[in-house]
Amino acid sequence: MATPENVNIPTSGGAPMLELADHVHPCVYRPSERAKMPLLYPTRRLSPEEMDTQLAMGRRRSGSFVYYTACNSCRACEPTRLEATRFIPTKSMRRILTHGNRECRIEIAPPTDDTLRLGIFNRHRKGRGLAVSDDLYQASEFNGFLVESCCDTFELSFWAGTHLIGCSIIDKGAESISAVYTYFDPAYSRLSIGTYSILKQIEWARQNRKRYVYLGMYVSDNQHLKYKARFVPQERFIEGEWVSRDTPSNDWAEPR
Repeated sequence: MATPENVNIPTSGGAPMLELADHVHPCVYRPSERAKMPLLYPTRRLSPEEMDTQLAMGRRRSGSFVYYTACNSCRACEPTRLEATRFIPTKSMRRILTHGNRECRIEIAPPTDDTLRLGIFNRHRKGRGLAVSDDLYQASEFNGFLVESCCDTFELSFWAGTHLIGCSIIDKGAESISAVYTYFDPAYSRLSIGTYSILKQIEWARQNRKRYVYLGMYVSDNQHLKYKARFVPQERFIEGEWVSRDTPSNDWAEPR
């Protein structure tokens, strides 16, 4: 991917970045709002330690960019993380984990952009009501979103026999991992792949001595994001600080 033509090069979190124009677009979480996301373009690949710093600043990665929310009239998006060793699954989560372990096998590999994954991704967006239009993602868009990266990234793929049923794209820092995006075939919704994926990521983090699992944005009134309140104890990035949230919510929805 070519380096964007731009602007000034501040040092942010120990890594030189191109600071691009703010990306303003209709919000996918609150349709009545306009989302404003300043984009940062690393001028080189981020080290695991630098990725930890970006995540600790409440930032996320999408493709080759790092971004954060800076909406003019809304503060609903709250970056969320938990400490892997402190997390305690609920009874329903343990059932999902047991069922998934019985029905699925998992492969770990670099992110892949093939027609099989693209088809599942588009079915997931449509079936889960996540698309803002009827347009399907094209191969180049899928690659730019989930395969291109500015840091260490890997894919958890979930298989039922020989059938690929879902994938999670995960960024890896020195002491943390970040759930970038999970997509799955809606035909296998009974396996709760979204929740199962997070539980397996927490399991992987413990096995690999990672302290934090970043779950992305929490938005209390969005049905696709409020499920994250069930994963406790957790912290949310609010007004520049990580704030503890130890009480689980009864809200439920399968994750994005």
